Amino acid sequence: MGDKSIDQINAKPNEKLVIALHPAYTVTNIQTKVRILDGTKVTYSSWVKLFTLHARGYKVLRHIDGTPSPPKEDPTYEAWEELDAVVLQWIYETVSDELFVRVLKTESNAREAWVRISKLFLNNKGSRVATLEHEFSNLKLKAMPSLEAYCQRLRELADMLDDVESPVPESRLII
Repeated sequence: MGDKSIDQINAKPNEKLVIALHPAYTVTNIQTKVRILDGTKVTYSSWVKLFTLHARGYKVLRHIDGTPSPPKEDPTYEAWEELDAVVLQWIYETVSDELFVRVLKTESNAREAWVRISKLFLNNKGSRVATLEHEFSNLKLKAMPSLEAYCQRLRELADMLDDVESPVPESRLII
């Protein structure tokens, strides 16, 4: 960080030097923007939508979408690596304690953590679909404290089924 940037080298003696701060560094608490992924109250697909929306807005989507990092010899590599650590922290801060333990690795980057979470939710689709379909089809209003709770649980199950690419048609839902 002690190296002079091109702007500093080319700056005229009486010019003010302006150093731009990357937008990702302005996020002080990602949990106010992206809810905690727990797989029940906040489904995987909802979390992915919120997280990618914020990653795009804060110009760090390339850290999770599979875009390769610059080579280590590239002068932008250090800045990329620092931003990647910020995105990795965002991921860790927006998953439940149960998921955090399963996703945390000593040497990791944001993309690797992103893929680990994806695998946790998208592997074993067949058995997850069967279990969720069974619960969805057998949920009874009398087993729930209210009609609102019943409808909410149906919506949660539908969202979880959508996560494993088995969407529930709107005609099966009570709106």
